[in-house]
Amino acid sequence: MALLDIRGLTVRYGGLAANADIDLHVDEGTLVGLIGPNGAGKTTFIDAITGFTHVSSGAIEFDGIDLTSLAPDRRAHLGLSRTFQSLELFEDLSVRDNLLVAAEKPPWFAFALDLLRVSKRRSVYEDQVDKALSALGLTELADRLPSDLSHGQRKLVGVARALAAKPKLLLLDEPAAGLDTAESQRLATHLRSFLSSGTTIFLIDHDMGLVLNVCDYIYVLDFGRIIASGTSSEVRRDPNVIAAYLGQSAGEAQAREGSNLAAARASTSETGATP
Repeated sequence: MALLDIRGLTVRYGGLAANADIDLHVDEGTLVGLIGPNGAGKTTFIDAITGFTHVSSGAIEFDGIDLTSLAPDRRAHLGLSRTFQSLELFEDLSVRDNLLVAAEKPPWFAFALDLLRVSKRRSVYEDQVDKALSALGLTELADRLPSDLSHGQRKLVGVARALAAKPKLLLLDEPAAGLDTAESQRLATHLRSFLSSGTTIFLIDHDMGLVLNVCDYIYVLDFGRIIASGTSSEVRRDPNVIAAYLGQSAGEAQAREGSNLAAARASTSETGATP
């Protein structure tokens, strides 16, 4: 059974179908990508999964549980964590405290524990934060304010904050936007490492070098509908994808970029160097 199972999902805004009859599945332990041109409905789709927009019809099941009627906070408590394109960082909190806010999931009786000064829960959350900071290479920036960071570093903080919640499924909305080539390649390495820690990933991004080379399976969205799906090589060759998104020359260039990146990673692995 898929960790995330979506059947016939449709989101309408008046007469416009931003998402139309989408079927999509994410198996546990995989990294699945969603690509498509601007306005294809990608962010609407992730908003629908996490409860931030109304679903007109269809079914969303996560870990065997029907999410359709659940609020965003309930979905988060079940193990769904996401990033936002606008980052939404708390500018007056340190990087560490930004992550701690996301990591804490206090039970309804937490106030009683706080009165009794039970600190075990907080130590668990702090451990999750430390692991997330380390996973994204942000440990040295933990005590700095977001306003002191570069845009690329802020994007990585957004990913780390979602990861600190220790989710079953991490949904990433354009995490590579604004990153340079080196930062994007490091992010790709980090994303693959998350899988071994038990976090499944659903990735939306315009960085084709990232999506085509890091994902196990890819869906392509255009005008709110899935027009293709498959492995990276299958998607690159799909005529619908070439016509709607990549273009013939772009598809060829992307294939070369993917081959070059794969070769570079293989060389790095053989030499033991750090990318």
